[in-house]
Amino acid sequence: MSESDIIIGSKTTQIIGILGGSFNPVHIGHMMLASYMVQWGYVDRVWLTLSPRNPLKRNPGELLPDIKRLTMLNIALKGARNLDVCDIELTMPVPSYSIDTLDLLASRYPGKRFKLIIGSDNWAIFDKWRDSQRILDDYGVIVYPRPGYPISGTHVDGMEVVDAPTVNISSTFIRAAIAKGRDMEYFLPQGVYKYIIDHKLYQK
Repeated sequence: MSESDIIIGSKTTQIIGILGGSFNPVHIGHMMLASYMVQWGYVDRVWLTLSPRNPLKRNPGELLPDIKRLTMLNIALKGARNLDVCDIELTMPVPSYSIDTLDLLASRYPGKRFKLIIGSDNWAIFDKWRDSQRILDDYGVIVYPRPGYPISGTHVDGMEVVDAPTVNISSTFIRAAIAKGRDMEYFLPQGVYKYIIDHKLYQK
């Protein structure tokens, strides 16, 4: 039994970590983090949840169409253990909010427990998120380190800090590198770079 299982009577509740993002594109940092969360027992599975638009990002101009980002996620997670693609937010009103996503998932999958996975950069502004306290109270938040954003030592109920490996890589870096003609094959999950090149994505 996983350390993250909860026993209720004779039933075992599976814990699903929700790692949301625009995945524009998905890169090895996303994959490493999701795999770490499962292998180190913080959750049983991670659902990489594609967002159509982040309500806190003002300029979504570089965002690829949903279908292309979803295709790259599916390529990246093909055959991955305990990692799944979740496209539920693509059916929800835009902009999407994490509390609405969690509530909808909880109603659709009553036999599972959901936890939100965010970086310390997002934790620093978590009080600006819609219904942030209810996310903590009803679901829980797992916070992983991001370079330049130290996590406060203050304990907050419903929040758990994990010492996940830090990878200083971002989708912004990937897009800029591709635009300059750099070879990003080793920065992206297998098959994703080929898809990007074949479809001439992010190229100037």
